[in-house]
Amino acid sequence: QTLLFSATMSSDIASITKKYMNDPIEISATRMNTVAENVKHLYYMVHAKDRYEVLKRIADINPKVYGIVFCRTRRETKEVANKLMQDGYNADALHVDLSQAQRDEVMGRFRKRQLQLLVATDVAARGLDVTDLTHIINYNLPDDPEIYIHRSGRTGRAGKSGTSIAIIHTRET
Repeated sequence: QTLLFSATMSSDIASITKKYMNDPIEISATRMNTVAENVKHLYYMVHAKDRYEVLKRIADINPKVYGIVFCRTRRETKEVANKLMQDGYNADALHVDLSQAQRDEVMGRFRKRQLQLLVATDVAARGLDVTDLTHIINYNLPDDPEIYIHRSGRTGRAGKSGTSIAIIHTRET
C-alpha cells in the first residue's frame, strides 16, 4: 500500500499520484480551494517599482507584525530581505541556498520572535511549523490558487485571526 500526504493537492502532486500509484483515491479533510474564515484578505494595487515601498509601509503600520513575506524566486527573496535589514527592519531570508545549519539558525530566531519578518520562497517555507503568525504577505502572487490558500492558511490558526496581504502590480490585474 502506498500513501501520499500533501497539505495541498496541486497539479504537480496530482501528476505524481497518476504516475506512481494504481487507482489512487483522494481523501480531503476540507473542501478544495477554501480559505480559512478567520483570515482577513487584503490587496494593494501598486506599480511594480513601488512594491518594496508598500512592503515597508505594511510593516510600519503593523508594528507588532510577525509574519512571512513570500517571494517568487530565491534571488528576489535575498534582495527583499537584504533591503529590509539595511532599512532597519527586523527581518531575514530563508532560501534553498542556505546550509541546513544556517536555515536552523534563521528559523530558531524566527520562532523565538527575534525576527518579525521571514522572507521566503514557497519551496523554502515548506513544512515550517510556526504558530501565532499575524500576517502573510504575498510580495508576488503565486501562479496556482492552491498555493495562495496554503500560504494564507499559515496565519489565523487555532481559532486566532490573521491577515493575508497581496501586493499586486497593475499588470497582474
